[in-house]
Amino acid sequence: MGCSIVIFGASGDLTSRKLVPALYELHRKRRLPAPTRIVGFSRTPFAHDAWRAKLAESTAQFIGATFDRQTWEAFAPSLFYQPGDIERPEDFRSLGDFLRDLEGPGGGTRVYYLATAPQSYGPAIRQLGAAALAEESRGPRCIVIEKPFGIDRASARQLNDAVHRVFAEHQVYRIDHYLGKETVQNVLVFRFANAIFEPIWNRNYVEHVEITAAEAMKVGHRGGYYDRAGVLRDMFQNHLLQQLTLTAMEAPARFEADAIRDEKVKVLRAIRPIGPEEVTAATVRGQYRGYRSEPGVAGDSQTATFAAVRLCIDNWRWQGVPFYLRSGKAMSCPTTQIVIQFRQPPLMLFEGGSGSPHEANRLVIQIQPAEGMQLHFQTKVPDAGMRVRLTDLSFRFREKFAGGMPDAYQRLLLDVIGGDASLFARADEVELAWGIMDPISEAWVNPGLPPLAFYEPGEWGPEESREWMLRQRREWFDTCPVLH
Repeated sequence: MGCSIVIFGASGDLTSRKLVPALYELHRKRRLPAPTRIVGFSRTPFAHDAWRAKLAESTAQFIGATFDRQTWEAFAPSLFYQPGDIERPEDFRSLGDFLRDLEGPGGGTRVYYLATAPQSYGPAIRQLGAAALAEESRGPRCIVIEKPFGIDRASARQLNDAVHRVFAEHQVYRIDHYLGKETVQNVLVFRFANAIFEPIWNRNYVEHVEITAAEAMKVGHRGGYYDRAGVLRDMFQNHLLQQLTLTAMEAPARFEADAIRDEKVKVLRAIRPIGPEEVTAATVRGQYRGYRSEPGVAGDSQTATFAAVRLCIDNWRWQGVPFYLRSGKAMSCPTTQIVIQFRQPPLMLFEGGSGSPHEANRLVIQIQPAEGMQLHFQTKVPDAGMRVRLTDLSFRFREKFAGGMPDAYQRLLLDVIGGDASLFARADEVELAWGIMDPISEAWVNPGLPPLAFYEPGEWGPEESREWMLRQRREWFDTCPVLH
């Protein structure tokens, strides 16, 4: 029976840069079911061989030195192309006929991947329903939807309603590539496969939690999109809240999709709503200098390229422990990390111990690029009496495991093919996440508070962010990862 993967928007950047290289790597590792058929669907006219030749060039470019021409020649016959327009019902009927001929009488699993612009999600889903391409009489059918899933809670709910008119929830995979990263998944393993951390993973020992996703690059050619979206929609509603739920969730009863997602939803439901009057105290918004000169950006843009948000989780485990989420463009270095800042000892007995919370025990989980973790703790300085100093134990994936870290799309595509939705967002999860961020977005626009703070490219955001933390007697962990 095998599997057919239909990529809508097949001539676009996501297909050539991420999807086909990931599928090629899965083929090389012999992890794809046999046979696997990959069908591109887009308006650009291509013959099968012309599309294969184009993808050979782009895959070699993005895979790099490990690309093997002989392996590609074995993979290429699984690539097909069906020209079509998402707005034309007859093109979907033709696609259905092409897939049935390709699959033969046995049918098989079929994955529809929307690698299109977000405005095409709704029309593509409606056309799949009208052409009866979602029904499962000849095998499982599922649809993969890229972020952004809506631009606020209302639009996410509308999109969920449109999806559910055609596909049941078990057929829907809302993808966030951050959840495919090995180090994000390792948060679950670290927490639930090691008994030593569970007794201290709570409000009694944790002082606060920081989740940072910093990017050194400016907006570049994405200025037009970014000026409409801003940092909250681009990073917070999806990537950062996903990492928060994995950090804060309770252990699921079983390691399966619904049990995991149930626990994540419980965390989102427990997050204290931020009212309009609280936004100024609970958030910082910033913009790097020079952003308004980027191509596609309005000259008087108020769009935030940096944000810091304080969230509180009102449950027994985390009551009173603030979670600080931070992300920005043009920052000091590229790093995504989760920092568990533990409480200070009740009494500092030794010389050199600082009263600063920043000098208490700390666990740093590096999501990227220096994948691994460091545990910071006080130790005695040799030949200095009982003077102590903060040092660390360090684990790095690249030092302990052979081979490079696989691209996130490899894991996610394999899970879709296998029907495992553990790392994908459920409908209620997406709507709850938007519900947390929407009041902040609305307050930033009207009445425009807190004031927009500016920062120079290459800094850790605006000075107002550091001062905001100091007023709460805390400090950001502003340390670039060591990459060697």
